[in-house]
Amino acid sequence: MAVIVVGVSHHGAPLEIRERLTYRPSELRAVLERIRSESGAREAVLLSTCNRTELYVVEGEHEVAPHAWSLYGERLGADASGYGYVRRDRDAVEHLFRVVSGLDSLIVGEAQIHGQVRDAWEASRGASGTMLNRLFQSALLVGGRVRSETALGHGAMSVSSAAVQLAKKIFGSLAGKRAMVLGAGEMAELALASLQTEGVRAAIVANRTFERAQALAALYDATAVHYDAAWSALPDVDVLLCSTASPHVVVTADRVRDGLGRRGDRPLCILDIAVPRDVDPAVGEIENVFLYDLDDLRAVVHASVDRRRGREVLAVGGRPGRSARRDAVP
Repeated sequence: MAVIVVGVSHHGAPLEIRERLTYRPSELRAVLERIRSESGAREAVLLSTCNRTELYVVEGEHEVAPHAWSLYGERLGADASGYGYVRRDRDAVEHLFRVVSGLDSLIVGEAQIHGQVRDAWEASRGASGTMLNRLFQSALLVGGRVRSETALGHGAMSVSSAAVQLAKKIFGSLAGKRAMVLGAGEMAELALASLQTEGVRAAIVANRTFERAQALAALYDATAVHYDAAWSALPDVDVLLCSTASPHVVVTADRVRDGLGRRGDRPLCILDIAVPRDVDPAVGEIENVFLYDLDDLRAVVHASVDRRRGREVLAVGGRPGRSARRDAVP
């Protein structure tokens, strides 16, 4: 029996590919049942996050990879193998250990991946078995030790905080600015915390479940609004951060244009950290609107890594490397 992982991640696939290969929790059971029945796999776990989709499988008598690529290809409408990778046995185990530790993340050392791996394993428990259960238990222990026994996570950004830093680069400072967050999940909460730290004057939380928006807004002295009322608040905000779990676009070009009339010449920064994306890419073509998605965060992330490396070098008496150019982000 072989343990393999067949996956697509931010290393080889742009956002427009990754978002089409994202699976919602409600889809996991059907996907896992299908891959097992078609390939004869003994066990399977599906990990699907904003930056990766990976099938971890214990093979039976037949190779699983062709079936996995076929499954991804149906979703993508094209051959997915050119964007991805296959790891086998020891390499597959090492890969999962790197993933759960944050070493393979877009933002190295970010903490959210540990919980995402745990949730994926728990959601797949009906299709996993002795081998994958032991593998994922071991991986989660490794991830916990990496965070507690090394400095990997020290100073690490989250996707949300990186997005807020990008907005800060655009405006120079967020002090006194107004922001609105669409969504009320973990990423939205991290964004609110970062916005508050940067001195945002007022924040609005909009979510389809108003009670969740109220609960989150109360934690950060923000204002909760009903989802349908968010668009009327758009003319008054400087930053719109989108992090919903919607399977389709929620911020359309028409909605943004309708909100621009009362803005004058004030720019609007829109940060879309959702996968699939919340914002229609056409929004970025509107004058005085600056739209950024997950792949646009790379420059911010690289600058953060440079700073962290510089501190580590200085700590042992060396010289820091050159930091990222200030104009790396528009």
